[in-house]
Amino acid sequence: MAYNLKNRNFVKELDFTPTEMKFLLDLSSSLKTAKYTGTEQAQLSGKNIALLFEKTSTRTRAAFEVAAYDQGAHVTYFDPSGSQMGHKESIADTARVLGRMYDAIEYRGKNQSDMEDLATHAGVPVYNGLTDEWHPTQMLADFLTMHESSRKPYTDISYAFIGDLRFNMARSHIVMAALMGSDLRLAGPSQLAPPADVVAIAETIAAKTGASITFTDDVEAAVDGVDFVHTDVWVSMGESKDVWTERIKELKPYQISTRLMNATGNRDVKFMHCLPGFHDTNTVVGSQIMEHTNMPDGIEVTHDVFESDASIVFDQAENRLHTIKAVMVATLA
Repeated sequence: MAYNLKNRNFVKELDFTPTEMKFLLDLSSSLKTAKYTGTEQAQLSGKNIALLFEKTSTRTRAAFEVAAYDQGAHVTYFDPSGSQMGHKESIADTARVLGRMYDAIEYRGKNQSDMEDLATHAGVPVYNGLTDEWHPTQMLADFLTMHESSRKPYTDISYAFIGDLRFNMARSHIVMAALMGSDLRLAGPSQLAPPADVVAIAETIAAKTGASITFTDDVEAAVDGVDFVHTDVWVSMGESKDVWTERIKELKPYQISTRLMNATGNRDVKFMHCLPGFHDTNTVVGSQIMEHTNMPDGIEVTHDVFESDASIVFDQAENRLHTIKAVMVATLA
């Protein structure tokens, strides 16, 4: 069944109902098939999309640009120094200017309040490429990947999110799992728990969808029997070295290792990570953290798990393209 999402914003998962989310995921799958079979039809010809990046990106920028090009749209990329937004011009004023020239705006930045200001004043669809609080386009990619890998309905998917539960990835998974009726177990230290208001929202939704959202500091209990194990970086973009020692001391018991993957009891379990991941010393930051903390085999995930047959992180990364394309087609075409 199709839904009319014309001119809708996507600044957080709660912008769409469970049935609308399912429609977006089905549309993503259809668009992915069309791209692979060479039958894709451009539905966004003549559209112009502004990409505002306060935070740097690989997957988000590439996905928005390629999705737009595939669909016949044009994009303008603004890096942190490419506009006056927040410097000489307010978020609201920038939104009203860009809304007169562009058909949609993507924003990737720090504050969710800035995202909400853009959406309030732009007059055109605004998409969240990431904030410190939410990462909704990533959720669509994650759920499409889990569905493709397991061939299970979203309501039958069972998965764990392990690590720091305070920030955008854990928060978004809590709400998205509730919307999709899935079984989500979250494990992390109690001092890094998610905000109470996010948990309350998810519990209200879960009561209607049949989702199960469980919190524990027992990592092996969390992964028991799951189909997927997710994690995210322990040190977020922009955080200083001052936090590394204490943060990694808190989270070391929650590292995704072969032992933990085996603890699921599921020989078909898959590993997922939104990327980039600190699993080896082949990056400047990863090398610095591993040297600083004496963890040579990886930080949030060991290198052997990241490179194992259980790892589907690059399927997950590719699906950013197809799901972001679905959001743009649904709201603009």
